Amino acid sequence: QVQLVESGGGLVQAGGSLRLSCVASGSIFSFNAMRWYRQSPGKQRDLVAAITSGGSTNYADPVKGRFTISRDNAKNTVYLQMNSLKPEDTAVYYCNILDGLFRNYWGQGTQVTVSS
Repeated sequence: QVQLVESGGGLVQAGGSLRLSCVASGSIFSFNAMRWYRQSPGKQRDLVAAITSGGSTNYADPVKGRFTISRDNAKNTVYLQMNSLKPEDTAVYYCNILDGLFRNYWGQGTQVTVSS
């Protein structure tokens, strides 16, 4: 019964910034992790960033130092702040929640396009 809705994608020039948001609704009261993935056409879906219920974070090497994942529990929202964007960051970005019962939920994705 959980739904995730991403927003904030768009077209940006290299070096620019975007902030993605993912709002969760439905019967979710706890989680093991909130994560952002991305996928380009013809390629696998790769983990970008994750934040655990305890607040620890981890990032894929290509985005370390540029992206920041955060959450607002009161708003049931997870964010991905993306700075210093590069053309290789172009992808559809997906929000994912691993809930307290270790069930995965996915958003529909939001397109991020970085021009050179």
